[in-house]
Amino acid sequence: MHVVVMGCGRVGSAIARRLEQIGHSVAVIDQDPEAFRRLGPDFGGRQVTGLGFDRQTLLDAGIDSAGAFAAVSSGDNSNIISARVARETFGVQHVVARIYDSKRAEVFERMGIPSVATVPWTVNRLLRELLSVKVSEIWREPTGRVLLMRVTVTDGWVGRKLAELEAASGARAAWLVRFGEALLPTSATVLQDGDQLVVAATDEISDRVHHAVEQQPEGGRA
Repeated sequence: MHVVVMGCGRVGSAIARRLEQIGHSVAVIDQDPEAFRRLGPDFGGRQVTGLGFDRQTLLDAGIDSAGAFAAVSSGDNSNIISARVARETFGVQHVVARIYDSKRAEVFERMGIPSVATVPWTVNRLLRELLSVKVSEIWREPTGRVLLMRVTVTDGWVGRKLAELEAASGARAAWLVRFGEALLPTSATVLQDGDQLVVAATDEISDRVHHAVEQQPEGGRA
């Protein structure tokens, strides 16, 4: 997949290098050509000087063939605008933006674009959003046995009851995020496209959770 990263600070350069290491093609946009030094001499992707929301700059970075776009510059406004252009003008499927202002981040989530706050989030979280990983660990309690996992509802589970996914995975749903709103689901909750679940599990069943989410469930929909 081709990924465009807007912003070549510490986070942007780290994302770009990591993506290239795992086999993706990458283009990095920054207004300051000196910022590209953070990529190191071994980086083989494109380095495009310009504004991340400028149409020609984005085209020079290959946005028209990109599967993902990360807006991680130091400015909220630039990140918001460039993320919206990538999503709404060029139809990029996976878009994530780094937002410093928590109130703006909440509004942005409601628009369907994941936002990543500066302090509590990591490069790994950004990569997970960009690459659309379906199941990932987000928290582990001190003994290390019980963990929380974020689950993106896959196509095969859309239209099925939450109870079916819990039975197949062995995990228990803690909460659900739908259209940017968190809610407490019940066993009768019917899963929808775009739903994000946070489930409690143990190390012993974590592989089972991954398998259940990724595999097509048996039988017809309820």
